[in-house]
Amino acid sequence: MPVVTNRGRDLYYELAGDAAGFPDDADEAPDTRTVAFVNPVGFGAWVWSWQHGALTGPFEALVWDLPGTGRSDAPDGPLDVAGLAADFEAVLADAGVAKTHVVGAGLGSMVAVEYAREYGRAETLALFGTAADGAAVDRDTLASLFAPRDDPDRLRASLANAFEADPDAHREVLDRIVDWRAEEDADRTGFDAQAAAMTAYDADALYGVTTPARVFHGEADAVVPASAGRDLSEDLPRGEFTAVEGGHLCFVEESAAVTDALLGVFDGDG
Repeated sequence: MPVVTNRGRDLYYELAGDAAGFPDDADEAPDTRTVAFVNPVGFGAWVWSWQHGALTGPFEALVWDLPGTGRSDAPDGPLDVAGLAADFEAVLADAGVAKTHVVGAGLGSMVAVEYAREYGRAETLALFGTAADGAAVDRDTLASLFAPRDDPDRLRASLANAFEADPDAHREVLDRIVDWRAEEDADRTGFDAQAAAMTAYDADALYGVTTPARVFHGEADAVVPASAGRDLSEDLPRGEFTAVEGGHLCFVEESAAVTDALLGVFDGDG
């Protein structure tokens, strides 16, 4: 797994797929050949497993560990969205990515918006479960998503507010997620630092973010109300809104439909 150092911290990332190997005149080669994912608070790159598996091949897929998550160094205090956008730029630059479709969730969507404002590699934005103002985040519900990585029972129970459906109704998938969380999720320090970045965020005026943006939002999101996502889409100059069945991790619950919708965004079909 490659690593880049930014702001004195090691950041781990992974780039999979061979789309960059297509000849430029190949009919099947997309114009922008990389999709880069940015994680929600506390969760490791496992959250993108369903989209990653479906998109790798048509595209390169890049995932990375936010500070305090997975193998990336832990922060020494609260994080902020602007600094995480700078970390994201360091990762993309180290990976040699010229242009990318950016897919974020929760905090990751906030990072994606700021990244598009400040840097030039984002071709499109797909934003899940987020808001232009951290005041819209239900802090207690966000906090309920944390569990120690060495406690499988709490890892399982803490998913209750991540999904609309009862996770226990899908035992096989739930067991797999618990195993992934034990390996990849943030510890207490990392979770708290990331949560502080999300709740403190204020996008200010968004007229300068002209990247095409599709805002997806779980209709039953308990962390950020769907109305906040709709407001964000209206504030973005090229924003559109799509309601999705499910909760904060609606892209897991409705993975097939979401992946199809993402391909439409990447193709410029809305």
